Amino acid sequence: MTDVANDLQAAGMESGGPSLWRQRDFMLLWSGQTVSEMGSAVTEIALPLLAVVALKASTFQVGLLTAATTAAFAVIALPAGALVDRGAKRSIMIVCDILRLLIIGSIPVAAALGHLTMTQLYIVAVAAGVCTVFFDVAYQSYLPSLVRTESLMDANGKLGTTSAFAQLGGPSLGGGLVAAFGAAGAVTADALSYLISVVSTIGIRTREEPPPARRADETLRSQIAEGLRFVTGHRILRRVVACTATANLFTGMSSALVMVFLVRVLHVHPALTGLVLAGAAVGGIAGGVFAGRLARRIGSARIIWMSMLVFSAPQVVAAAAWRGWGVLLLPLGWGIAYFAAMVYNVAQVSYRQSVTPPELMGRMNAAVRWVVWGTMPLGSILGGTLGTLIGVRPALWVAFIGSWAAGWFVFCSPLRHLRDVPGPEPVPTATP
Repeated sequence: MTDVANDLQAAGMESGGPSLWRQRDFMLLWSGQTVSEMGSAVTEIALPLLAVVALKASTFQVGLLTAATTAAFAVIALPAGALVDRGAKRSIMIVCDILRLLIIGSIPVAAALGHLTMTQLYIVAVAAGVCTVFFDVAYQSYLPSLVRTESLMDANGKLGTTSAFAQLGGPSLGGGLVAAFGAAGAVTADALSYLISVVSTIGIRTREEPPPARRADETLRSQIAEGLRFVTGHRILRRVVACTATANLFTGMSSALVMVFLVRVLHVHPALTGLVLAGAAVGGIAGGVFAGRLARRIGSARIIWMSMLVFSAPQVVAAAAWRGWGVLLLPLGWGIAYFAAMVYNVAQVSYRQSVTPPELMGRMNAAVRWVVWGTMPLGSILGGTLGTLIGVRPALWVAFIGSWAAGWFVFCSPLRHLRDVPGPEPVPTATP
């Protein structure tokens, strides 16, 4: 990239284009997703409560139900990306929200009729998960057609803030709705949130470019391979994926250990654990708010490795927490970790969207998610194993240090020589 191009791009980042607050279509998308994220956070609390309280589910059944909600990402993410690239992403989002409205809405209907079973909950979890895979891939792929390239950091920051706010307020809202209307009634709130998301998405006027016509010899398998080839062949993108996957592995470790650390090592009363962990969500909200400003000041490419190696470094203090006032080191460390993670995620998602050709956007997002989400359950298993073998606190040290060290993947790449992100690179073609 030439110096002139760098200067022009830096100028674009500084100007930022029209404010997103004045862009009607983005505000519709954002508002719909805000409501939907809050509804989903309610269901994360209400669904296992419904299984435990109403259906007397065992611990294994609840664990199986939790796994069913995310199993679709490992199974269908790659073909979902290829199918999303074949169709209109906005239409896919609308269909997925309507299906989730019907699927989630079946729970309170069955409960009211007295026919709710664990089998239905499993089916609902898997079916809603499939819809979520398609929606999320289409959603991340649709955003670049809705806002200008220089506004992607700001847009992803706002959407990330919404997600972090849902993590902070969703459980409390879910608990209140469960207390007032019961677990089945609380799930109704999530179903209605998808209706609001549908109405908001239908109201968007911007239309994306139609997908290019497929070649006669182009199959679903070849399209999936093309997406994987783009991700693995991109000199920076593959490092970003390695960094994110490694960080998620160690985040899975810390997530599996933190509750045991709080209750059994720090002797925090179970009723106060949610309050302690709220510090993480506060850090995530702050990261979403300031990600765009930090990127403009530091550089939209440079911020990717700085967020991991500089901003996240103090997170290790969480493992040093002790009983009494020392317990505050845990929310402090987790808050720092989530602040850095939010800045990193906003930056790396914006980078991916900026360098990927539109016709590959769905497959790129699906391929990345397939890899980086797949390491989280492995991290949870590793955390439980290490916590048993070497102790909870030493295992937490490993988790936090490992999460920080993941940043070296992106630092030891051409990314460290760039200030701002370049444009899309040519699509590699298969050799005959």
